[in-house]
Amino acid sequence: VWLLPALEAVKVSPLIEKVSDHKDFKKLLRTRTNVLVLYTKTATSGDSHLKLLSDVAQTVKGQGTIAWVNCGDGTFHTEYNRPATSKSMVAFLKDPSGPPLWEENPEAKDVVHVETEKDFRKLLKKEERPVLMMFYAPWCGVCKRMQPIFQQAATETKGKYVLAGMNVHPAEFDGLKQEYNVKGYPTFCYFEKGKFLHHYENYGATAKDIADWMKNPQPPQPKTPEVPWSETDSPVFHLSDETFDSFLEEHPAALVMFYAPWCGHCKKMKPEYDEAAEILNKGADSPGVLAAVDATVHKAVGDRFKISGFPTLKYFERGEDKYTLPQLRNKDKIIEFMHNPQAPPPPEQSWEDKPSSVSHLGSEDFREALKKKKHALVMFYAPWCPHCKNSVPHFTTAAELFKEDRKIVYAAVDCTKGQNHELCKQEGVEGYPTFNYYNYGKFVEKYNGDRGEAGFIGFMRSLRGRDQEKVVKRKEEL
Repeated sequence: VWLLPALEAVKVSPLIEKVSDHKDFKKLLRTRTNVLVLYTKTATSGDSHLKLLSDVAQTVKGQGTIAWVNCGDGTFHTEYNRPATSKSMVAFLKDPSGPPLWEENPEAKDVVHVETEKDFRKLLKKEERPVLMMFYAPWCGVCKRMQPIFQQAATETKGKYVLAGMNVHPAEFDGLKQEYNVKGYPTFCYFEKGKFLHHYENYGATAKDIADWMKNPQPPQPKTPEVPWSETDSPVFHLSDETFDSFLEEHPAALVMFYAPWCGHCKKMKPEYDEAAEILNKGADSPGVLAAVDATVHKAVGDRFKISGFPTLKYFERGEDKYTLPQLRNKDKIIEFMHNPQAPPPPEQSWEDKPSSVSHLGSEDFREALKKKKHALVMFYAPWCPHCKNSVPHFTTAAELFKEDRKIVYAAVDCTKGQNHELCKQEGVEGYPTFNYYNYGKFVEKYNGDRGEAGFIGFMRSLRGRDQEKVVKRKEEL
């Protein structure tokens, strides 16, 4: 790392390593990690640089090293081209390959960046204008998506309002988060004359939406509680843990839909299921009936039949679990099946079950797996999505090409599976497929290139090419 200009022959902190010999310098680079080097030839730039670096060295003690070199030889890993501030240098030394701080983005100049709780209280106390505070975490996908929008709104409303940002992820801010009900990131809080009034909850907002809301800030509208399906005028028989077995005894042919109230596919299917039940459950000569169980409430039944995804449709004949029917999704197919119950066609082998060089990850192993890879391209998908199905063979081919490179992985996450929907939400997935690029587990950017083999392969080749250029450059410097 090069920092220019600086000093020579002045009093320095004992925590700053003074290096005058080339061999000593190489030894330092071999034995220490996260080394920030101050390269100097003259003492004309004053004491301020070394005073600043002394503070940084104290803060990162045990995590990073500050070195002062008085000659131009050495192996330089990463050029330090971020602001000459203590905060930026500390962040850099803790994670040299990590993304820059939000406040380092020149486009975020009109956002007031708050660092400490003391600064936050001071801002609220002195500021006469309304303040909209964005509490965020650096790794949060939704935060990264909203930051440019927030920046633009700050620029457009400059002078009238204050739009501020504060990273409250560190544990030291737990009290602050509790005070303002920060349960996820980002959380937006609106203040007038130091007093908290409302949360702002439009996470799909444009800069104009934020600016318009600031003119007339209103509390979030209470969400109308959704009426449970079983309490609507539904012709479906709604069963519980207690009534399930007796119902099957009374009805020798029954199709049962196991569902979760939050499940999008279940919501989409309910009207079709209701319409089919209107015909089957009320017809005198009906071949069978339709029933439903909320498996998030009636867990005993769900556990008994090992229900792991929603919706799951099972056909029971004289109380026996005869078929599981993933293909029944609309009214006509349901009625057709009930008139002629047959075993479903064998399920198509899932992508995850097919042998390939793609690494299939879930919420339990996602972060740990990616931390070990320098370059990871991750495809977030849903098995039913046509665009995903089109991308799968191309993505798989690209993974096969790079399978021998231990630093590279092509990974996939099925967002419909288990707890993965929460993971996908955290990673900013709003549609399928979504491709994210990660560097040692840290989100870097969305991949918006071509979804064929050429695109997926070319993207990774360009990253590997950059790595090789750095290696060559280092060898030349040595």
